Amino acid sequence: MSAITRLLITANQFVVVALVITSFSMLLYSLTFNLRDRVAQAMNRLLACVTLVYLGDVLASVSIGKQVVSAALYCQWIGISMVPAAYLHFSDALLAKTGKPSRGRRIKLVFIVYTAGLIASVLALSSELIVHQIMDENGIKLLLPGRWFFLFVGGFLVITGVGLVNIYRAFLRCLTKVTKRRLGYLLLSSLAVPVGVFPYVMSVGGSISKSNMNLFWLAAIGVNVLISVAVVGMTYSVAFFGVTQPDRVIKGRLFQWILRGPIVASVTVGSYLFIRWFDSMVLTDLTLLVPVVVAAVLLLLQYVITVVRLPVERMFFYGKPSDRADVNRMQLLSEGLLTKDDLEKFMESVLGATCDILHISEGFVASVDSDVSTIEVQIGPKETLDLSSQFLNTITSSINVTDENDIFNPLGIIKHGSYLIIPLRTQNINNNSLNNPSLVGMIGLYSSFSIDEIYKLEEYASLAALVDRATMALQDRFLQFEVFKVMDKLLPEVEELQRMRAAVSYKGAAVLTATNLNDPDAVSWVKGALGHYWGGPRLSSSPLMKLRIVEGEKSRHHGNSVLALRSILKSAIEDLRPEGQRKFTIEWLLYNILELKFLQGLKVREIATKLAVSEADYYRKQRVAINEVLERIVERESESDFNVVDTN
Repeated sequence: MSAITRLLITANQFVVVALVITSFSMLLYSLTFNLRDRVAQAMNRLLACVTLVYLGDVLASVSIGKQVVSAALYCQWIGISMVPAAYLHFSDALLAKTGKPSRGRRIKLVFIVYTAGLIASVLALSSELIVHQIMDENGIKLLLPGRWFFLFVGGFLVITGVGLVNIYRAFLRCLTKVTKRRLGYLLLSSLAVPVGVFPYVMSVGGSISKSNMNLFWLAAIGVNVLISVAVVGMTYSVAFFGVTQPDRVIKGRLFQWILRGPIVASVTVGSYLFIRWFDSMVLTDLTLLVPVVVAAVLLLLQYVITVVRLPVERMFFYGKPSDRADVNRMQLLSEGLLTKDDLEKFMESVLGATCDILHISEGFVASVDSDVSTIEVQIGPKETLDLSSQFLNTITSSINVTDENDIFNPLGIIKHGSYLIIPLRTQNINNNSLNNPSLVGMIGLYSSFSIDEIYKLEEYASLAALVDRATMALQDRFLQFEVFKVMDKLLPEVEELQRMRAAVSYKGAAVLTATNLNDPDAVSWVKGALGHYWGGPRLSSSPLMKLRIVEGEKSRHHGNSVLALRSILKSAIEDLRPEGQRKFTIEWLLYNILELKFLQGLKVREIATKLAVSEADYYRKQRVAINEVLERIVERESESDFNVVDTN
């Protein structure tokens, strides 16, 4: 075997290992960030099959024992057998995602193909009908085809073709340029998976590798690189399904995952393989060099990623310059956030410096909000500091009646017993007078100095600067509270808008008109629908009728929306039913209330008597039960696809 051939074999080993790492890493990414979406779940099965195929290839190539090689190759065959079913399942989920759910035929076909894949796996393990003995020549290890192998090949090609047609139909149904582009990526990348794992060499009994070994290994490297790229492309396209985050967040997260996962792991393994190959070429023992090189490569890659990641993300993922500016502001807010702990540490430093200037050892800093004072930090023995709420409120009242514009007392210092009190007002910031100055806090210093003596100190300028710093910190903290209040109101709406933005590209305008279960009136919708469970306008005209799960359930009730919603409500109630025979105990209370009141239609007094609760307690528990029903509906709605059957 020539040196070039050995180099190509080593290169192929590296590419295959990198492919295993990449497919497994992409599988972990999807399981971590996109577990609940149906398309992602189907893709996970496909990625698991790819990982199994190439893991078997790696284990077979590095193993010496015949039994280990046999186990690895049969493991690889199981993955190959299941790829067509996983590919068809993926295509069906994708088509349903774009508004073309199965009427039952595609789902049945997916089940049949999965069953056929399992049968092919069992036949391969238990007989020689599909594959049999191992061939090991020129570094190539594979199973030879059996009598039924070409029957399997025919099924593989047919199912792959059906899956490809489904994905193409999904591509045609996309509504925007962005989604068409992503589905185009997905169409090409997903096709590369079954094409790449197809057992070409087995089909010709390994003869293709004997005519030109170098060409064979070059082709193998090219195909494996193609599949690695395809796996990343699939994950990228599917990463946008079922998530509410903006595109820039998804791209940045996946980019970082790829950098710190597949790239770092693959290059590290590649450095190890290179050292071993170089070792065999120069006939020198470089074993001691391996850990040094691997560690150096690992550290260098982490350094490079840390340096280049953020600039690359900002350049390619954050859109227009105006968008980048908005994102940068939010990042700066996050990084510069002044927490309560940060405020306490800063105030402690300010108070300590102030006490040093006056050569005293006792003092405190308090914040004032709506004339309510709260101690932030204090210095000195707590038993000698009378810092009760009454004491602080008295000081606050004294400050409020002082003249804040006294030119002879610019800091507004007052004497309260043994304390010098320095008010912290908004106008103290950089000596800028605000239109509506307000008291945000105070510094209390246990000192015998008079007010006049404070202004005569050589360190007065430093003291004034410390007062400004303390005022600025307190005001910034209060401003942050206002920002948080706005964000608490804004975030649910933003999340809902992002959800609709992500879904409308695939599902059309119906998503924009769907019911928002985050609406404060959602509980009353559920209560009204339950109240008219057996018929009435609050059921038939309920906003819940617009839910996607109702649209999906209609097919089971001959297109009747009322029956569909009634079925969903009953299912949500049944979810609250404990296991076992019905009892009138506490654990059955919520279910019994819902079942007796809304399904059986009993009067409140009858139910309260039967459950041994007061009517007031009954109404409290009923509210809890209705909220539980709403939560079940929300869960089902979030997990559902858009199951409106397209009749076009």
